[in-house]
Amino acid sequence: MPSADAPAGLPDDLEALADGIRAGERAAVARGLNLVEDRRPEARPRVAALLRALGPGRVDGRRVGFTGPPGVGKSCLVNALAHVVRASGATVGVLAVDPSSKRSGGALLGDRARIDSRPEDAGLFVRSLATAGHLGGLARAAPAATMVLGAAFDWVLVETVGVGQSETDVEYVVDTVVLVVQPGSGDSLQFLKAGIMEIPDVVLVNKSDMGETARRARLELLSALGAARGAGVASASVEVLLASATRGDGVAELKAEIERHRAAMLASGRLLERRVGGQVEWGLRELVRRVGEEGLQREGGEAAARASIEARIRSGGGAI
Repeated sequence: MPSADAPAGLPDDLEALADGIRAGERAAVARGLNLVEDRRPEARPRVAALLRALGPGRVDGRRVGFTGPPGVGKSCLVNALAHVVRASGATVGVLAVDPSSKRSGGALLGDRARIDSRPEDAGLFVRSLATAGHLGGLARAAPAATMVLGAAFDWVLVETVGVGQSETDVEYVVDTVVLVVQPGSGDSLQFLKAGIMEIPDVVLVNKSDMGETARRARLELLSALGAARGAGVASASVEVLLASATRGDGVAELKAEIERHRAAMLASGRLLERRVGGQVEWGLRELVRRVGEEGLQREGGEAAARASIEARIRSGGGAI
């Protein structure tokens, strides 16, 4: 996230790196991702400088997040959508977040293995991130990694780890959140009382080939959304779609719904505000992680910190 440690100018090597990322050069994208994943304190100024160079004013890329319970088929759906998007001529960057082992800190990175990246296709890039103990469904480096991919590719697809009812960080990183649900799992009834129903822009029932069971799950989700709207915590524009990632059914319709949602956000001016708001949230979390709650209070409290972070982002000191 944006940092006060960022230098005023951009070193020559970072300028060349930023140019390579914007040109979609795979080697440059990989180096940029390696940099933003570097957690050493001495790397912070370089990370902040790179993001500042890549980001100001960019709202052209599509950033789409996929969340939902484990085993629902998120990876298969991301894979299917990526190839539908590539067939239209647009480029795609995929960020797959995998859970880390509590003992070793490592991750199997199995989500990446389920995505057909086709090395010969320069327009499709897949990267895995391990959560490294970070809660909320994402890795700490996910926001910065999404910015790097967003500067390089037309679409960025972010797949979270399998989340529960309250892990909703993905809404701060992407423009459109797709909540994926499996028929017959009982998840839709759980979501009636869960915070996760507050964040989706699109709800998708995967495995539509299950027929009546899938259609019943869709009706349950429509009921859940109705309850959430009645409580004032869900948008009236959320659509509930049916798809089968393995067959490819409904994937083109999902792409069209994502495009519709993006067009509505652009028309209302909400897209830029959503990106700024997401960066403010992640910037505040990073500040609290570094200085603690007591340090935050010494800096004037949460409201003052939010205002300072937002001012820096809007003045070009960060990336959107």
